[in-house]
Amino acid sequence: MRQGSGGQAVIRFRAVGVSLLLAHLLLVGWLTLRPLDVPWMTAANLQPFAGIKADLSLGPVTAVRRIGKELLLLAPLGVLLPLAGGRLLVSPWSSLTRTVAAGSLISLVIELGQTGVPGQVVDVDSLFLNTVGVALAHVLIVPAWRARHRRRYEPQGRVPARAGHEARASHGTQGSTPTISRVGIAP
Repeated sequence: MRQGSGGQAVIRFRAVGVSLLLAHLLLVGWLTLRPLDVPWMTAANLQPFAGIKADLSLGPVTAVRRIGKELLLLAPLGVLLPLAGGRLLVSPWSSLTRTVAAGSLISLVIELGQTGVPGQVVDVDSLFLNTVGVALAHVLIVPAWRARHRRRYEPQGRVPARAGHEARASHGTQGSTPTISRVGIAP
């Protein structure tokens, strides 16, 4: 949705999205980058899925708690990043790709930032689980939310951007492609 049609809704979505996004990132930064007083530290986990296997060997309750914590840490980004963008008419695949890429980069920055924080340990499985959490939250919530709001804010009688060319041509919203007479077509 562009500024011209439902511009107030776009501004509200973006303002709410950016505010909640900043609040969430501050909370995540405080949880993951604060120094901890611990008597000993484990070694960094740089082998993919080794930490997940170790968590699964501790029993189902402990595994669900540890893996779930990593899945849920950045999962709100799957909803907050598209909300901060404020777009309603966007390809679901490009939205998912942008959101997952941004979520994985934020997770990578957090993991790299933990290298200099006392008591925090780098874990490659955290990067993987955080990214999966962002993707799951996006897939489960954003497409339905966008569809609902597109129907709500779509003006009556307007043809959606995804409709076929024939539908747009019949409404006269788009004319022929302009040409410049002096420029020839290449062979």
